[in-house]
Amino acid sequence: MNKKRVLIVDDQGELRKLVRMTLEFGGYELHEAGYGERALELATVIKPDLVILDVMMPGEIDGYQVCEQLKKGTFEKVPYVILLTAKGQASDLQEGDRVGADDYLIKPFSPLQLIDTVKLALQ
Repeated sequence: MNKKRVLIVDDQGELRKLVRMTLEFGGYELHEAGYGERALELATVIKPDLVILDVMMPGEIDGYQVCEQLKKGTFEKVPYVILLTAKGQASDLQEGDRVGADDYLIKPFSPLQLIDTVKLALQ
């Protein structure tokens, strides 16, 4: 059985490490990117099943824009996208819906909540 590929995208290395440590015993193939442009580059190569994506990142494009690009259908494989962000206002959730996010976790998050959300997404 092939391992499910998960791309973790956040500009904070500590948070990427926390997500990686939370998921590393789940048998997933884990990849990381620190900004939006790199996430899109990696997504074309690794074809992730799931992308855990921060919204606020430095660079030319933010997480909403990355999500929108991933969901456009120009990628060989359209991944499940979980937005992981401190932005939890109703307008932020609406923007996540608009760009096609499949799920939304608000920081700070529970590692158990993350594990459950990922398992559900990759069923």
